[in-house]
Parts: sequence; structure tokens; C-alpha cells
Amino acid sequence: MARRQAQAWKALATVALLAAGCADPSGPTEEPAPYDWKLPAGFPKPRVPEDNPMSEAKVQLGRRLFYDKRLSLNGTQSCGSCHEQARAFTDGRVHSVGSTGEAHRRNGQGLANVAYATSLTWANSALTTLEAQSLVPLFGREPVELGFADQQEVLLERLRADPDLTARFAEAFPNEATPVSLATLTRALSAFERSLISGTSAYDRYLYGKEVDALSPAAKRGLQLFLSERLECDHCHSGFNFQDATVHEATAEPVLPYHNTGLYNEDGQGAYPAGDTGLFEITFRPEDMGRFRAPSLRNVAVTGPYMHDGSLETLSDVLDHYAAGGRARAVNGGQPSPLQSAFVRGFELTPEEKADVIAFLESLTDTAFLTDPRFADPATVP
Repeated sequence: MARRQAQAWKALATVALLAAGCADPSGPTEEPAPYDWKLPAGFPKPRVPEDNPMSEAKVQLGRRLFYDKRLSLNGTQSCGSCHEQARAFTDGRVHSVGSTGEAHRRNGQGLANVAYATSLTWANSALTTLEAQSLVPLFGREPVELGFADQQEVLLERLRADPDLTARFAEAFPNEATPVSLATLTRALSAFERSLISGTSAYDRYLYGKEVDALSPAAKRGLQLFLSERLECDHCHSGFNFQDATVHEATAEPVLPYHNTGLYNEDGQGAYPAGDTGLFEITFRPEDMGRFRAPSLRNVAVTGPYMHDGSLETLSDVLDHYAAGGRARAVNGGQPSPLQSAFVRGFELTPEEKADVIAFLESLTDTAFLTDPRFADPATVP
């Protein structure tokens, strides 16, 4: 445990130094024309960092970089390798696998509507911007993702050697003396990721488009159950994005909630497996043992397997977990973890009700988003 904690703090310190190196001391500069969000009905405008305003040129550059395998040291992976559009930018694996073949300890998360998220990893409260978070896959050591630890200049020289790419950097960042830099790279990637807005599912057509038949009768019944005090789902999966850690232009100070869902209770006192203790690794506070973010449920039917460690294969398994009042409770003589959320208390569902809830969750799949050419690899969809 102590070794893992030390590694986590070392990784945080490295990211902080790299992020500081990305800062532009000259402050905000003139940017290209503002970006047209084309937001779905009912969606607020995302909050964007002042030093990285959105522009079409920046988003298009970020899209190219997102799918560029030169962003891995050995040229085998891009960001898109672990974030597949058809899976709502997840990878379908229990644990993600980096460019060197190293299996990660956590399940990959989706990027749909990440522009609205206040927490960007499963359990790292120090990473609160996409610009800072993008440094982790690029330069992180444990686990290795893209593999450029201590080789920042190798990456930048590789990109600068491409005249077309250099011209695109110059177009997206016209006021930068050095258009291709770590700062502009992370800002472009973040701009593209913020453009990944999903909001045209059957549920959205029903709620915002007033299409009364967009939801099946089963999905409508499932929606009522989802919102009920019996299930308590909407306490952690709330609002238009079905995520409590949500921020936009009209919100006040962002919040960073994390939750213990009773997935593990190794010692009867709430302990999680030593290899992954959640937010506790960062804060060292006993009450943070086993606490992780609640991801958005948008497109949840295509983002399995589920939970931070991918240990629940299907949506049916997830409902069974919560119905039992936490999986750990089911294997610990009915005793809940003393650290788990008060909202994870168990409930009963008939087989028909369970099918209704799953029908509702499936109604959150945005098929247009999963196939939108704006978000696809430009090598296959220009």
C-alpha cells in the first residue's frame, strides 16, 4: 500500500511540473473565430478554460492528433486506440492495455460529454482539467500508456517534422511563437475531447424533443424506477448528463464527489484490494477508502464492462450489485461496508422491473453520436 501511495504522489508531482511547463506566460491571446457547439436541446454551454478557447481549427487539429499513432513512443497506439467511437470512446476491455502491452489496473472510461465532467479519472481529485489530464497518458509511467516518459522533445520533434501538421498547429494557434509545443498539443487534444457532445438518444428525443413515442413503454417504466426513492439511482447519476460531477457555464463552484458503492469489503471494515483503493491513494484519509467517481450513464449500454475495475460484465450484473446493497455485502454475511454510500442500501426488483430499468438505460444510447463523422478518425472519414 505504501509503495502504491508513493507512486501515486510521484505521478502527481510529475504531472504538476509538466502542466506548469505548459503554461503560456504571455496570457490569453487572440484566437480564431469562436466554435459553434451545435448543442442538443436542453444542453447548457460547457465551461471552457480561459487560456484554451474553442475554435474549429483547434478541434480539427485535436481530432487528427487524437487518432495519430505517433503520439505513442513505439507508434502502435493513438488516443483512439483505447477510446473507440462505436463504444462511446471506451475500449470494451476489463482493463485497458497500453502501447507496450502493459495491462492497466482500471477499466477505461468514456469521453462522451467529458466537457461537462469535473472529475476526469476514476479517483484522482488533483486532475481537474483535460489539459492536465492529457499529460498522464502521454508521459505516465505506472501504468505505461503512450510511453513518452522523460522524452517530451522526442514527441515534439516527431510532430514538427510533419509540414502539414505544423501548418495545422499554426492555423489553430496563430499567436504562438512556437506553434508545436506541449501546451498547444494538450490544448488541441482537449478541444477535440470537449467537442464530443452526446445528446440525441431516444431519451433526449422523448424529454427535449417531445417525441412521446421515442421511449418504449418499458423504458418509460424504467425511467420512473430510476428516479424512484426505492432505487436511488439519480442521486449519483443526476441531471442532463446523468452524473453528479457535472459543471457548465451556469453552475457555481464545481464539486468533486466520489462514492464507495460497496463493491469490496476485504476486512469487514471496508478495505478495498491493496492494488486499487480509490481516492484513498491520493488523500490518505480513511473515509476515502474505495471511493470512486460516478461516471455518466449516457451510452452506458455500449460502455461495458462496468465499475472501476471492470468486474461487472453486464448491466444486469450492475443492477444485481446495487439490489444486493453492494456486492461485498452479499459475500460478507449480509453486512454492508461501513464506508459505503448511504444510497447503496439494496432493493428488490421483479424480473419485469429489472428488464424495464435496463430498457431505460439502453434508451440513453445515442446512435448518431456513435457514428458521427465529425468524431471519426480523419484517415477513414475525412
